[in-house]
Amino acid sequence: MIQKDIANACAKETLKAIIGDLNGDYFGILVDESKDISHKEQMALVLRFVNKNGEVVERFIGLVHVSDTSVCSLKKAIYSLLSVHSLSPSKIRGQGYDGASNMKGEINGLKTLIMKDSPSAYYIHCFAHQLQLTLVAIAKKHLDVEDFFDHVSNVLNVVGGSFKRRDLLRDHQAKKLEQLFESGELQKGQGLHQERGLQRPGDTRWGSHFKTLDSFIVIFSSIVHVLEMIELEGSTSSDRNQAEYLLTKIKTFKFIFVLHLMLKVLAMSNELSMILQKKDQDIVNAVEFLNITKKRLQDMRKMDGNLCWMMFPHFVMCMIS
Repeated sequence: MIQKDIANACAKETLKAIIGDLNGDYFGILVDESKDISHKEQMALVLRFVNKNGEVVERFIGLVHVSDTSVCSLKKAIYSLLSVHSLSPSKIRGQGYDGASNMKGEINGLKTLIMKDSPSAYYIHCFAHQLQLTLVAIAKKHLDVEDFFDHVSNVLNVVGGSFKRRDLLRDHQAKKLEQLFESGELQKGQGLHQERGLQRPGDTRWGSHFKTLDSFIVIFSSIVHVLEMIELEGSTSSDRNQAEYLLTKIKTFKFIFVLHLMLKVLAMSNELSMILQKKDQDIVNAVEFLNITKKRLQDMRKMDGNLCWMMFPHFVMCMIS
């Protein structure tokens, strides 16, 4: 009980400092939906404003339970939370929402309602999220890339399908590292060569795709080992056949080529995405970094056939690892 009182007191003082820093000036609102442990819909509200030092800052001011995600309900919840902190909707100068959330269908109506009250509350879609949506749409139009991600997804499901398989992956990875340490190919050090796992990437969060592919390459031999064990000792013929099928797919030059190609592409887009998500980012820098990334991708495209020869050593390394 005492801990709760202390936490509440700290929260009140923190909010008081945030509102004081805003000092009645103009601000933008960033809204996202989330669910608590009981799966009840909640709305998170963040203020974006320029503080007394001339710095652009983002400050979380609260979570509100919403009975439904209708336009009227969301607007009422936003205005109610602003009112608690004596903030006027007329001071809103920007709106930002997560276009991939459950409430995406209500976004157009909500931003229109708020702009009726505050004509200068312009809506800005998340730059980073637009980038991810573009990548998803383009990737799905290329058959080889779409097939590649389907195979990656299936491998993740099979290899991570049970605790036993995940332990097998972890054990093989540990033995592989130990062999490399003993041979002197790797040096031990704090924070180096940490254990890698496989995580299923999100459809619109291509930063997670980058991390997945990066890990896939690092522990490729361990993935092959687990699939080979399933092929030999799988509990059902379906498991054994699926493992055999995936092994034939991931050992091909095409798969390894697309794996390294997509890692290179996603490394560039992931870097741009991280830059676009910076709280102090402005439109001038955003456009500059976007042009730099476009130039790097165009240069990569001009390499054409040379890219295959650059990828060939990676294919050889994957096969002998």
